[in-house]
Amino acid sequence: MELEKLLERCEPVIGLEIHVQLRTETKMFCGCANRFGAPPNSLTCPVCLGLPGALPVINRRSFELGVRAALALHGNIQNDTGFDRKNYFYPDQPKNYQISQYELPLALGGYVEIENDSDAAKKIRLMRMHLEEDAGKNIHDPDSNSTLVDLNRAGTPLLEIVSEPDIRSPGDAVLYARSLREILRYAEVSDCDMEKGNFRADTNISVRPRGSGELGTRTEIKNLNSFAHLRACLEFEIKRQAEILESGGQVLQETLQFDPVTGRTSSMRSKEEAHDYRYFPEPDLLPVFISEDRVGEIRGSLPELPGPKRRRYVEDYGLSEYVAGVLTADRESAALFESAIARGGEPKRMANWIANEVAGQMNDRGLAWDECPMTPKMIVELEELIADGTITRKVGRGLFPEIFGTGKPPSDIVREKGLAGGADLSEIGRILDRMIEEKPKLVADYKAGRKKAVNAFIGPVMRKTRGKADAGEVVRLLEGKLGAPDEGKS
Repeated sequence: MELEKLLERCEPVIGLEIHVQLRTETKMFCGCANRFGAPPNSLTCPVCLGLPGALPVINRRSFELGVRAALALHGNIQNDTGFDRKNYFYPDQPKNYQISQYELPLALGGYVEIENDSDAAKKIRLMRMHLEEDAGKNIHDPDSNSTLVDLNRAGTPLLEIVSEPDIRSPGDAVLYARSLREILRYAEVSDCDMEKGNFRADTNISVRPRGSGELGTRTEIKNLNSFAHLRACLEFEIKRQAEILESGGQVLQETLQFDPVTGRTSSMRSKEEAHDYRYFPEPDLLPVFISEDRVGEIRGSLPELPGPKRRRYVEDYGLSEYVAGVLTADRESAALFESAIARGGEPKRMANWIANEVAGQMNDRGLAWDECPMTPKMIVELEELIADGTITRKVGRGLFPEIFGTGKPPSDIVREKGLAGGADLSEIGRILDRMIEEKPKLVADYKAGRKKAVNAFIGPVMRKTRGKADAGEVVRLLEGKLGAPDEGKS
């Protein structure tokens, strides 16, 4: 069943629960390092192992980062907060309970703005944001038919961000998750590295007949750690639920897992409700009061966030929405742009170099923006070589991969390759004279006003001068020899 046709009859109702690992030095309730990639079970202590008599101590920095995230997401900070025990047994949860926030969460409300394919701005409302500790990690070994447990992640600080069921398509779900990740990275709350598991999504989804106001039975899909998997699992689950309903069946409320190899969901267990977890106040931790003064201090430390920055780039620099979006998608790309402007670079030129050439090289080489070797000085210097006529823009673009790859100053590469200075006008004239003599049909096409004929003259001149010739100069000399072509032909 095609999804687009299906969506004409059915409407999905989607909410996301995003788990964000906070960028702290140590774990949520102990002094173990919060670090990825250490040998298994090497970052543990009696507290995160849940040994008898070990008592938790709250990580102050986790609260500060949680408040920082909530403010960036327009949430309402709750001055009185506290922790609860959420009871459940899994092999990767040594205590058999998780310390979380239920009755007194860190923040309520808030929203994330998205803009979908129809350019319609939409606010996805947030229900709540709360702090909790992470569980460990199960590693399934098919060779030995066993499951290994690494508890290094047990006890690391998480912020869970729960949306309202405002999302109506898999595409909007991905846009929401991307926008949320972008904001949290700007606010320096988390690295949000999905490959390392510090930005994970659980999704709740139900399907109802289009136009109905009643919610259907929902399922939950756990631990989605890529945007592609998020989209694929939602598309599959929409089809699955719609086919069940349209055939007269009933969707079961359950927790599912998604297999990216098969592209299908499968049942893990029946869906738990809050009472199944037997929440009760954590007896080993006191409630936490967050003063308005402290909230104000954290609010004042927030940087300019991607949405306002994007609008400023469009309004102040005249950039297109697309280019502004590319520049602001990462903090590092925006910083590169602003640093280039501070060095005297013309904003539109700098934006185009970064959004097109730099971004292209980053994608080709599989680099993240924090690994970008291009400096503001290099981009400004390259543009200055073009502006003063030392090289043409085409030559500059041709040199870009070498500049990016070697880190050499553009002027050094231009000098080493003997590219400084434009092509000699007499040389261009001689090339054109030979072409006029040898290609009478091309001359006739030019005089008849066929625009492709002009390009047919420019291309060989550029090749023979190694890109030094200026295209405008070639056209001017050509018109001097053959006159201006007739207008209007293609």
